[in-house]
Amino acid sequence: MSSQDAEESDRKKYEFRRVIEELNEFEGSGTQLVTIYVPEDRQISDVVAHVTQEHSEASNIKSKQTRTNVQDALTSIKDRLKYYKNPPENGMVLFSGAVDSGGGQTEMVTRVLEGPPQPVESFRYHCDSDFLTEPLEHMLADQGLYGLIVLDRREANVGWLRGKRVEPVKSASSLVPGKQRKGGQSAQRFARLRLEAIDNFYQEVAGMANDLFVPERHDLEGVLVGGPSPTKDEFLDGDYLHHELQDKVLGKFDVSYTDESGLYDLVDAAEDALADAEVMKDKSEMEEFFKQLHDGGLATYGFEPTRKNLVMGSVDRLLISEDLRKDVVVYDCGGQEEYEVVDGRHSTPEHSCEDGSKAEVVERADVIEHLIEIAEQRGTEPKFISTDFEKGEQLYDAFGGIAGILRYETGV
Repeated sequence: MSSQDAEESDRKKYEFRRVIEELNEFEGSGTQLVTIYVPEDRQISDVVAHVTQEHSEASNIKSKQTRTNVQDALTSIKDRLKYYKNPPENGMVLFSGAVDSGGGQTEMVTRVLEGPPQPVESFRYHCDSDFLTEPLEHMLADQGLYGLIVLDRREANVGWLRGKRVEPVKSASSLVPGKQRKGGQSAQRFARLRLEAIDNFYQEVAGMANDLFVPERHDLEGVLVGGPSPTKDEFLDGDYLHHELQDKVLGKFDVSYTDESGLYDLVDAAEDALADAEVMKDKSEMEEFFKQLHDGGLATYGFEPTRKNLVMGSVDRLLISEDLRKDVVVYDCGGQEEYEVVDGRHSTPEHSCEDGSKAEVVERADVIEHLIEIAEQRGTEPKFISTDFEKGEQLYDAFGGIAGILRYETGV
């Protein structure tokens, strides 16, 4: 995956995460919040027909309020579907319903999420007091593509780890004879034949892995190899794998089974290595940030200094905590713009202009969207940083979730 693709993927995941958080805050007074998951290969006409049928069946709901709200939600979804000839890539998810807005009042909300991070696997209609977001949350958690190999001298299995999903793909059985030689064979000749059979089997396993992994090597986060000793050691030490895959091996792990279940055991055994790999890139960015902060001078942090450096075009990489949930309010203060970062859930606060003039609100926007928009105009690469490690937590807690690595010193 190119850096641009990774950037777009991270931003899309952030946008999805914000919408999911918003949807999870909504509650309906009854089973009146409708969620529909639509796979990419589903005909829009089929979805419309299903919505129409549900609208008709909703007339049987005893509660007048719930009946009206469900039918209104389905009508809203049907209206949205008019804009689609086909579902987008990876499918789409539609949410609609009357949510509690306080004081005994309700408000109709409708959201359409196009092209989730992972394909929608099946059509699903759900009507409850909450929107169904768990499948989307699982998609967001599914990060990383890893190659899996388990082998001993009898059998081998090769597959994928896509996020949290293990996908067995290929298997092989060996012709390696047991350690007991057959009658009439000399010990030396038997040992030679056995070594040749082991070597042939290792080549076969490597061939399976190479065929599967090499075409995906640019998206591949790493390769995990499991099995008993000394098999996995012999396999890796013998350089059977393609050299680009050999460089991506994250480790070798003791696994008792080498059938398909061994792939799952391998993922469990490699839990620590996988956790480290997921945040390794983030760790590298933060280590460089702290190095520049203490010794190099090519670091900025906090909203206002980082924004000023972004506008100047001096920021090479914009570092944003993936847990940041803030808005930026732009005020007009006597013809000059002033900025204030506020909690995304709170109302716009009163602002005191530095020159004493009256502050007028010009804009309120998500702070991440605001900064990324400037970054895109200046050729700056945004990086979303996890809080799953110490320095990632420090970015959020000590630096307000916003920092940057500079191209040159600015004094800002």
